[in-house]
Amino acid sequence: MTEITDSIDVPEPGTTQDDQETDKKARRGGKRGKKGPLGRLALFYRQIIAELRKVVWPSRNDLMTYTTVVIVFVVVIIAFVSVVDWGFSKLVSYVFG
Repeated sequence: MTEITDSIDVPEPGTTQDDQETDKKARRGGKRGKKGPLGRLALFYRQIIAELRKVVWPSRNDLMTYTTVVIVFVVVIIAFVSVVDWGFSKLVSYVFG
């Protein structure tokens, strides 16, 4: 029979309750013990730098291309919204005045 606990841990097949408790106790000590605020801050910055090293940065040419595409798209959307706004203002002016 399986007992219900407040834990979200899912037991692996073939392990007993004693094995799980032993694993939990082993994980608490050692390198992952409690650290002070400066230790946690240093770990946070190390993780940030590690993630930034994984980033694939665009080349200068790619960056210029992406910037141009975004600017052209924004100008086209501005023109479209301006024409629609002008059309609605003329329609409202014709209907109400």
